[in-house]
Amino acid sequence: MNYKAFAFTSCTLFSTIMSAYGENKHSSPNIIFILCDDMGYGDLGCYGQPFIQTPNLDTMAAEGMRFTQAYAGSPVSAPSRATFMTGQHTGHCEVRGNREYWKNVPTITYGNNEEYSIVGQHPYDPEHIILPEIMKDNGYTTGMFGKWAGGYEGSCSTPNKRGIDEYFGYICQFQAHLYYPNFLNRYSKSLGDTAITRIIMEENIQYPMYGIDYYKRPQYSADIIHQKAMEWLDKQNEKQPFFGIFTYTLPHAELVQPNDSIVDKYKSIFKSDKNFQGSEGSRYNAITNVHAQFAGMITRLDTYVGEILAKLKEKKLDNNTLVIFSSDNGPHEEGGADPTFFGRDGKLRGLKRQCHEGGIRIPFIARWPGHVPAGTINEHVCAFYDLMPTFCELIGIKDYQRKYSNKNKSIDYFDGISFASTLLGKKQHKKHKFLYWEFEETNQIAVRMDNWKLVVKKGIPQLYNLSTDLHEDKNIALQYPDIVKQMINIIYREHIPSPYFKVTLPQL
Repeated sequence: MNYKAFAFTSCTLFSTIMSAYGENKHSSPNIIFILCDDMGYGDLGCYGQPFIQTPNLDTMAAEGMRFTQAYAGSPVSAPSRATFMTGQHTGHCEVRGNREYWKNVPTITYGNNEEYSIVGQHPYDPEHIILPEIMKDNGYTTGMFGKWAGGYEGSCSTPNKRGIDEYFGYICQFQAHLYYPNFLNRYSKSLGDTAITRIIMEENIQYPMYGIDYYKRPQYSADIIHQKAMEWLDKQNEKQPFFGIFTYTLPHAELVQPNDSIVDKYKSIFKSDKNFQGSEGSRYNAITNVHAQFAGMITRLDTYVGEILAKLKEKKLDNNTLVIFSSDNGPHEEGGADPTFFGRDGKLRGLKRQCHEGGIRIPFIARWPGHVPAGTINEHVCAFYDLMPTFCELIGIKDYQRKYSNKNKSIDYFDGISFASTLLGKKQHKKHKFLYWEFEETNQIAVRMDNWKLVVKKGIPQLYNLSTDLHEDKNIALQYPDIVKQMINIIYREHIPSPYFKVTLPQL
């Protein structure tokens, strides 16, 4: 099925009719999804973080809805983003891990720095529609700024081929290990780009990627990407609805940023800070004051969020724009990061790359003045793959599964359930019978069914009751064999084998 053939949608029809009567305002809500990188459940003040200041996100929570049982799609970046884009969990979607495509390719030189000629991750299935394509099909202009991680350069799945009008950031998440990179990627329909291009950071490449002179590089990617996002947002108006995906890399390692008042403030707070010696192969440079750097990165991200919300108010788009903030997975300990120091797991067990709660339960805040009830704390259980049906319902698409399923394939899954009713302060009529995760790198599978949580490590199942054991300390699999069997049956039903990403299934 050619999804891009849906050219004359109800939204477009509505706009055409209203224009004929002299009305230029659209009725569909604008949507901005802000996705940060490796932020733990307990990293924000509104989630109990005592050390790091996040006034804008705390205000966003006070003015909107804060979720306490929201989940990422995976315990690492690329597959987590894939669940958001595809509406599928990791037992079904094409991308289930951080499979790289930059290894063993010829290198090219920028300045004196050798770089890979192709960079990026495993591509999304080109026959399965993704969320920006749906939004485009329904009259939206689309912009994405930050990490893509949904296909390598030149592959079948890059932003220009998947419904994105304007893109600026990192196609490859490995490249995103450098905050002062040799290049960033761009696709701009408005500038006449026909493919993804590399924008060389001319001032950065005068200095090496690794070593003390690296810190002479002046072009900081997080600030540049945010600036591009704000330029795009400033061009939006009431005539056409917009869909923005702002996938900031903060606070992912490496822990580095410009030396300004944000960092200086935390250096004065953390007197007994520690250092990190660096890891050249992982593109993590040596740093000093890791606690101050990490805290500063979250506060810097918080500042970005404040500027986004202020811009919406300035342009009088505030009341017609749903803004959601979240993280792609749980906290990391790479590049010198110290999640224990900050209590970053929010009293949850596990980190990034683990299917315990700490690796997948994430902060999730929604704000839409006049629609999302202010000051609400919600315990609704949801996951990233619920965002596709939620956005579809909010913009008026009826039966998105029937409309966008690929009839040419024998298997085509959408796994999400809309929680639009929850966002609007109404009773949630339909809930998940279970949530599902699998992850090849650590050979783990997880299922949540009500308050039961099954974690399978290398084929060995462990059962926990989250209502009494949120930290997942007590394995009660032997006491509840019927529950274990029921949840293992879910695994066998939901897992579709992948030639690229393999996990060990538990014995029936």
